[in-house]
Amino acid sequence: MKKIVFQVNEEYCKGCGLCVVVCPKKILELSAERTNSKGYNPMQIINVDECIGCLSCAMMCPDVAIQIEKID
Repeated sequence: MKKIVFQVNEEYCKGCGLCVVVCPKKILELSAERTNSKGYNPMQIINVDECIGCLSCAMMCPDVAIQIEKID
């Protein structure tokens, strides 16, 4: 089984929520507690173990803030 390494560059994220909408596992949310230096609430992953690595969120992100890597 491949391990998923999920990274979000919170400084790039503008909190648009497109990644949250397209995630088939519904494991992404916008942070209510944190803001980045631009004042946006960045996306966060709720449970990385449930991520299937489909890349939908990364492909949808207009700010290229999401990086996903699959490791054997």
